[in-house]
Amino acid sequence: MKLAQRTKQIDSSGIRKVFNLAQKIADPINLSIGQPDFDVPEPVKQAAIEALQSGFNRYTVTAGLPELREKVLAKYRAKGFEGEDAIVTAGVSGGLVLSFLVLFDPGDEILMTDPYFVMYKHLANFIGARPVYVDTYPDFRLRPEAFEAALTPRTKALIINSPHNPTGTVYSEEELRGVADVAARHHLLVLSDDIYEHFFYQGEEAPTIASFYPNTLVLSGLSKSAAMTGWRLGFALGPAEIIRAMTELQQYSFVCAPSFAQQAALVALEHDMAEAREAYRRKRDLIYEGLQDLYTVQKPEGAFYIFPQAPSGDGEAFVARAIENKVLCVPGSVFSEKKSHFRISFAAPDETIQRGVEVLRRLADESG
Repeated sequence: MKLAQRTKQIDSSGIRKVFNLAQKIADPINLSIGQPDFDVPEPVKQAAIEALQSGFNRYTVTAGLPELREKVLAKYRAKGFEGEDAIVTAGVSGGLVLSFLVLFDPGDEILMTDPYFVMYKHLANFIGARPVYVDTYPDFRLRPEAFEAALTPRTKALIINSPHNPTGTVYSEEELRGVADVAARHHLLVLSDDIYEHFFYQGEEAPTIASFYPNTLVLSGLSKSAAMTGWRLGFALGPAEIIRAMTELQQYSFVCAPSFAQQAALVALEHDMAEAREAYRRKRDLIYEGLQDLYTVQKPEGAFYIFPQAPSGDGEAFVARAIENKVLCVPGSVFSEKKSHFRISFAAPDETIQRGVEVLRRLADESG
């Protein structure tokens, strides 16, 4: 059978390739997967168990439990974002699929930073839209003039991900306001991927562009903050017209997000992240201080990734060497049009991070 042409626009995720490889290596030092190393908090588990045992196992309304949607809206109102409506999605990935499908026609252009989260590029290509990359190397900061220069008559939206995967950058309010000014002048929608909003290591709260740019669609969820990666629970909020279209499409695709997970999400949204955030601040310091004298690397301000430059300038070749030494990391080319860097996830036990640092320091010395 001949597959649809659009299937040729996507490739197997480089992250998943490393994940699969990890299954074949004895005692790997796995620094590849963006999945918290802590478990779902007990109160959240208990809420899910109670939902299952009470028979809460059927479909919910397509947009999600009204009380959960209201709780999500209230959370962002406290940040200054008056999102008109919300939908509960099957993870942020589900929200991205729905939003891209209802927003973009073939040929529409979507601005995104380079580096970028891998799904943005491939999903845009899959639906026939065109990803347009705004280079943020070498320091991974936002420059409004670079977004301005990338605009064309086909530009429809831009994507902001902060805290950022894969670089760990947290954009400042000044940077975000600069990009918001560009978006406002050109009547662009902003998609704000806030999934790592609880993992920030400077100040009280990671800034979000939604706080001062109303024409924003926020995408977030609980896979990272509550370690609910396998529960597939996310949400989107923003302009009512977009949420309505996403809800209609969800009716004929995902149907609804998992019902028991929606009940647990009511508890997870109240979970205090302070202890986990401090643990990940320590992990960030452990990996950064272990590498910064031998690698060209920016100190992560959020998320749980660090994005060093490969000593040879070839991230793909370096990752191959690292894997030969049992350190699993991901080539930067998975997240970028350049191949000079590689991504490390420090969402791992401290011992694993320390073992990884030892090997990576040795590989840097051998390359030097």
